[in-house]
Amino acid sequence: MTGTILSSATHRRTATAVVLTAALTGVLAGCGAPSTTTSAASAPAAKTAGASPATATGSSLHMITNQGHRLAFHVTAGHLPAIVLDAGGGLDSSYWKNIVPALAKKTGSEIITYDRAGMGASEAVPGPWKVQNAVSDLRAGLTALGATHDVVLVSHSEAGEIATYLTREHPGQVAGAVLVDASLPEFATDAEIARVAAATQARVDALKGHATTKADRQLLAVAANFVPDQRAYHKIAWPAAVPAILIESAQTPFPTSATDARAWRDAQAEFAHAAPNRQLVVAANSSHDIPLDRPDIVEAQIEAMVKTVR
Repeated sequence: MTGTILSSATHRRTATAVVLTAALTGVLAGCGAPSTTTSAASAPAAKTAGASPATATGSSLHMITNQGHRLAFHVTAGHLPAIVLDAGGGLDSSYWKNIVPALAKKTGSEIITYDRAGMGASEAVPGPWKVQNAVSDLRAGLTALGATHDVVLVSHSEAGEIATYLTREHPGQVAGAVLVDASLPEFATDAEIARVAAATQARVDALKGHATTKADRQLLAVAANFVPDQRAYHKIAWPAAVPAILIESAQTPFPTSATDARAWRDAQAEFAHAAPNRQLVVAANSSHDIPLDRPDIVEAQIEAMVKTVR
């Protein structure tokens, strides 16, 4: 199924973030696993007393602590199943600001967005980026907010890696997913890992000791263990029992590299064909920023998944 034409969104990310998403996004991940112990390595999440007043979009801010750092979660009230929106690398919850009110109106569902560690209003975590930490952060926040089962997870770009690990490690929490030009294990072949690492090495070297933006710092954190992390990611698979809708951009994250773009499309197709409960949708006239270019398609597929899992 192919989307219809819509004008491109006017907002675009900074040049640094473009580098992050265009060259790394398909393969990189974020930061955390929910903890139930109080060891130094893994402290339980704690929800702060009360939430901030509702914002102009009708959402409330909840600062949740996990493993010693605070994370910002934004909740728009509604019924279950909860819809959780997870932005790509170098981005925060504001990426979804136009989609949230539209989804709330169309579905009536509770909608949760959040800032990964080091992004938006969430505190940074020093050291290399680890997907296990990112999973822990998301899991901790959802647990504190009561979204412990039948979640509809919407993951853009880098967040696809977090979604894959979360769904595998916590069966039952995710009822279905919409993967928006998402990083998939199928893409992380040795050839693509090497190509992406080589393509970004100059940028990484230039940033060392000079990273000024949050996106710069995340790029360095992800690049630190990129090769072994991606090799590990390639060995796992999305749980067959969890339905998924894939939305693939027309341009892919690699609009200037035919080789990488083809590998990206092949990975999306391989994932989609691996189980009967998966669907592949191509968003016509879209860059990698499908939520900005084609929010109509993203909203429609989320609505479809919500109906499927209810």
